[in-house]
Amino acid sequence: MIQTEVLASGLSLATERMDDARSVCIGFWVGTGSRDEDPGHAGASHVLEHLLFKGTADRSPSAIAETVDEVGGDFNAFTTKEYTSFYIRLLAEHLPLGLDILSDIMWRPALRPTDLDAERQVILDEILMHADEPADEASEQSSAALFPDHSLGREVLGSEESVSAMTAERIRGFFEEHYRPRNMVAAVAGDFDHGEVVAGLEAGFAGPDGGATPKRLAPGDWVVPLRVTRRSTEQAHLVLAARSVNRSDPRRYALAVLNHVLGGGLSSRLFQEIRERRGLAYSVWSERVAYHDAGAVSVGLGTAPEHVAEVLDIVSNELAALGAEGITERELAIAKGNLRAETLLACEDSGARMSRIGAGLLLHGEVLTVDEVLARVEALTLEDVHTVAAEVVAAPRTLSVVGPFDESDFDVGALQLG
Repeated sequence: MIQTEVLASGLSLATERMDDARSVCIGFWVGTGSRDEDPGHAGASHVLEHLLFKGTADRSPSAIAETVDEVGGDFNAFTTKEYTSFYIRLLAEHLPLGLDILSDIMWRPALRPTDLDAERQVILDEILMHADEPADEASEQSSAALFPDHSLGREVLGSEESVSAMTAERIRGFFEEHYRPRNMVAAVAGDFDHGEVVAGLEAGFAGPDGGATPKRLAPGDWVVPLRVTRRSTEQAHLVLAARSVNRSDPRRYALAVLNHVLGGGLSSRLFQEIRERRGLAYSVWSERVAYHDAGAVSVGLGTAPEHVAEVLDIVSNELAALGAEGITERELAIAKGNLRAETLLACEDSGARMSRIGAGLLLHGEVLTVDEVLARVEALTLEDVHTVAAEVVAAPRTLSVVGPFDESDFDVGALQLG
């Protein structure tokens, strides 16, 4: 059973009881991410994610770690372009402890200047680590080309320059502005009593109530057709992408089916043609991302430099076929079956369920039941998928390349870029 309510502080709460579970997962979802930072302070959300684990006025970092380890808990966080999430998963009997620790770091973090100085180098090393991965670089470069001169196109981690210049005063100001209850959702799934969760959250709350979600400007319509970074790699890493629907668009379900058919599964067209039949790449995939006011579909792969032209021809031809003809009845059935199983399998543990209800309430303002989600997928028709396929294929494309190439090696017109 899923319950939602708004607490007196303005904090939204979603809970889902799992009678057969022995665990409980508690999460705080903050409706602020890297797109909500000004360019001079890019990476502030990610820096703050790190600093909240550096302790509170009453708990040192080592004390938090020891307490969580002692009960076998899993304690972590992650930052995205539009939200930041902190969670703890532990045995159901330790629910009060989990609520107390998580509330403490969310509402009363120390945010000491010395902690920022110590953690800064860790984050700079993380940035360098991503820069060493050409596949990651190709993906980040693709985002910058899809959303040029917009915060959606910036890296979540920020840059070496912005992180190096970050001050404790700025981080404290960012926390006080964004980490307010009306910009947050608490989510709990597992074996617990809803009333006990409410009481624990209200007892742990500290600081000013209220707050608001960030004001956002939508990206413009233009994209950068081609971005190439020359690197002496053994493989060329490619990402071909196009704009698509935002996260509230009802066509997102049809897009999920299209993505599975294109490159989202082992039976997908690109996996079967590029890897299985021709052996041109070990890894080939497609994915969809959806933001508050924009979205994208991307195809990514790594291949030998001499195979780049052939692989791009295959991808372009498959996209053209999808736009002109749509998918088959068999492909629709396979994709529906896969999405159904994926949705149901994600309900097997408390962590996955907490994430589903927390993200749902934060990003959509509601939590659909699993049956409601499955009903929307099952109702999709070939025409629904064909319509969204034609829209994706007609949208301007970008090509991101990291490998032993220059921009002059690619024909923008032939690839229908821009």
